[in-house]
Amino acid sequence: MTMYDLHVYLRRLGYDSERDGLPAPDLATLTALHKRHMEAIPFNSVGSLAVPTPSGEPVDLVDFDEDATFDAVVAAGNGGGCVQMTRLFLRLLRDLGFEVDLIAGTTAEGAESYGVDVEHMLMLARVDGASWLVDIGYAGPSFLQPLRLDAAGREQMQFGCRYRLVEDGDGMLVQRRPRLGRWSTVYRFTTKIRDRTDWAQANRAVNAALAAAAGDSGPELYSRAASDGQVVLKGRRHLTVRAGIEKTRTLVDDDEWRAVRSALLDGGLG
Repeated sequence: MTMYDLHVYLRRLGYDSERDGLPAPDLATLTALHKRHMEAIPFNSVGSLAVPTPSGEPVDLVDFDEDATFDAVVAAGNGGGCVQMTRLFLRLLRDLGFEVDLIAGTTAEGAESYGVDVEHMLMLARVDGASWLVDIGYAGPSFLQPLRLDAAGREQMQFGCRYRLVEDGDGMLVQRRPRLGRWSTVYRFTTKIRDRTDWAQANRAVNAALAAAAGDSGPELYSRAASDGQVVLKGRRHLTVRAGIEKTRTLVDDDEWRAVRSALLDGGLG
């Protein structure tokens, strides 16, 4: 088993840190690492700690073995869910000298399924005198580079899509608009600093859902960033966002579905 290793992690993201040294903890590095992570390591719901599976094994969002998780998610390149990838990326960023903490969000699906406020796991980084929203563990479609938090209400453009942060009570909404579409909410979050133990309630809710599902975990979910956007496969629904143009279709043919799934897992998106 490959235990957590900073240099192995950086090699997966395209850095030869043993030859060139560690990248500096600045905004340019954070932006590059964010995008490269989403390109190099897929969201993969199969076997994810954060998604109920038909195995019957309890889901552990709080005290899982980070070394074993690193071996499967990063070293082997299999990817995982938001909790797995976010916890590992948090560790990487801190090892590089970034000031970064866990924060929590709630997706529409998560709120409906689990009814908890602390569900989605993401990060808040403080770099170059500003605060940035960091999230490499959301299946998407979503932002591929950090969003600046003090730009609330102002549009932030990435790869043809527009993003904005909208105040919502004591929290904020991440909203996204593709080139030819309308604004939609990705999820809600707060900037309250969290500890991993804050996900204990979500852990209980996920396991309750697992027990109630009786082996039915719902559609498989995969996603990966491309050079100019993102590709998401949820069940048979295939969504692509390239240069801000969003297209959705249903994959009826089994061979085509397997080909798309393989491309997402293996990184053949271009």
